[in-house]
Order: sequence, then C-alpha cells, then structure tokens
Amino acid sequence: MTISAGQFSPQATTDDWETAIGEQIRTLRIAKGLDQSQLAELAGVSIGTVKGIEQGRGSSLRSLVRLTRALDREDWLRGLAPRPTVSPIDVLRSSRTEPRRRVYRARGN
Repeated sequence: MTISAGQFSPQATTDDWETAIGEQIRTLRIAKGLDQSQLAELAGVSIGTVKGIEQGRGSSLRSLVRLTRALDREDWLRGLAPRPTVSPIDVLRSSRTEPRRRVYRARGN
C-alpha cells in the first residue's frame, strides 16, 4: 500500500494519515523480514517508537526519518521535500522581453 494524493479526501484527519503511514511502515518491515526489535535497532530508536508509529500514534519527525532510512525508503522523504528546480526570480527575469526603463517627467519652469 502506498499513500497517494487520491487516497484521502481533503477532510482526512491527521489521525488518518498517521494510521496509513504506520501501516506502510509495518508492511515494509514485514516484507523485509524484520521484527520490530530488529527495525528499532537498525534505525537507532526504541521498540516503543516502532510500535507507536505502526499503530498510528505518531512520533517525532526524527524517529520517522530514521525508520524510513532504515527501511531504504529515502524516496518517501524526497517526496516530502523536493528540491526546487526553478527559481521564481529566474521565471520573472525570463518573462521580461525588454529591459526595465525609468520614466522621467519634464520639469516645469
């Protein structure tokens, strides 16, 4: 199971997301043949942290990152924080066809 944008309605709660992420962590752990204590040791977290995340009770971002990396799913993290490929300033600069000009008003005598 993979969380997709279409899986949840805009009304999905934080609990819904935590449950889905916990289920994914558990499914991946089992697919890799690890028990909770082995994953905890690989990730450098407590077994209680693994249990809590798998049950959808949440945890710290640090623990989630450690578990994700221990399960070789850094692609999940990159999906959360992709690197920008286009600078908004560059877009503005490239949209100009002529250089900016100053407007001067004639001074009255």
